[in-house]
Amino acid sequence: MRVLELTQENKKNVLDELIKRSPNHYGEYETIVADIVENIKNNGDKALFEYTAKFDKFELNAENIRVTETEIEEAYASISPEYIEVMKEAFENIKAYHEMQVRNSWFSTKPDGSILGQRITPIAKVGVYVPGGKAAYPSSTLMNIVPALVAGCERIVMVTPPNSEGKVNAGTLAAAKIAGVKEIYKCGGAQAIASLAYGTESIPKVDKIVGPGNIFVALAKRAVYGYVSIDSIAGPSEILILADETANPRFVAADLLSQCEHDEMASGILITASKELADKVVKEVDRFVAVAPRKAILEKSLSNYGYILVANSMEDAIEAANDIASEHLEIITKNPFETMTKIKNAGAIFLGEYSSEPLGDYFAGPNHVLPTNGTAKFFSPLSVDDFIKKSSVINFSYDALKAVHKKIEMFAEKEGLYAHANSIKVRFEKE
Repeated sequence: MRVLELTQENKKNVLDELIKRSPNHYGEYETIVADIVENIKNNGDKALFEYTAKFDKFELNAENIRVTETEIEEAYASISPEYIEVMKEAFENIKAYHEMQVRNSWFSTKPDGSILGQRITPIAKVGVYVPGGKAAYPSSTLMNIVPALVAGCERIVMVTPPNSEGKVNAGTLAAAKIAGVKEIYKCGGAQAIASLAYGTESIPKVDKIVGPGNIFVALAKRAVYGYVSIDSIAGPSEILILADETANPRFVAADLLSQCEHDEMASGILITASKELADKVVKEVDRFVAVAPRKAILEKSLSNYGYILVANSMEDAIEAANDIASEHLEIITKNPFETMTKIKNAGAIFLGEYSSEPLGDYFAGPNHVLPTNGTAKFFSPLSVDDFIKKSSVINFSYDALKAVHKKIEMFAEKEGLYAHANSIKVRFEKE
């Protein structure tokens, strides 16, 4: 890993390199995705079946597109009982955490009798995209389904690509069964996103699409945004560790690699004021990488986006962490809770040496769908809030409106909107 002094120039260079990983920087694929989306919009199932044959090498049709109850049960039975129990416990943890996020409608009555309020209702139809093949993660299946379930969405539709034999990843189906989702369709890529957004003869149109995917999925979500809602356009995974001289270098190295093994675009960054810790972490990283099953990916990731930044002080380190606004932030310091009070930007915060990032990926309960590429400055983790909508409620009596009607009329007329003013005036024209 590169060890650099934390200067303004080095920090800017790191930020510039990280932002290049954003899906917004892959414009060469936009035309391909736009063509796929338009084809699905115009030709529905016909286009979807053709793309599945082309990209997934499976002859999809109206009879085999939906995963059957038998297929779900077979997949569930093929998973070891121990793994099933772990998934069930993770599901309960995730569910319990998200139940704490549930909001209630509210109403407020003023002395004049007027009533103002906010009505909260779940989004009716939600589409969940789950990657297949090497990137099939049952944990992501749970993380995307559970908040929609807790929010009370009436219909949760899952799409996931099949292999060349028409099979869907067994772990994915087992996780879906545990979460109670049975409406699952065999399709992936940009064509699956477009199918959810516009609807086809086989796949229902939804109101919102969530879930991770490759660059084609990310660009397709961006292309259909506005016609449907989406969660976010996620970039590659990333971790930033803020550590002082008390941190265990072996723990720090292991945690950096936990995200770097995702793919060659993943990022692992340590920021510390301790040069001694930095040097020890480098040695531990090298030891881990030498024997890692995903050695080639780790080496590429670390070469491209792995950094150790040595700051003059922890104050400078904290400032840099806020500027980077990492998806995952681990704080391994003498007093991690005190350090956390100075953190403004992070997707998920892990406090102390026994709160390593994979705890959040799989088991603790908070959602692991998090803002990436610095978007933690203005985006939040996936939550129940993503699956609800809010309606304002207004109720004025005759007396309440009478007391303010001339003010409203003046406001409207000053803006040149005389029909607005008139809709108030007509209620008092006999007076």
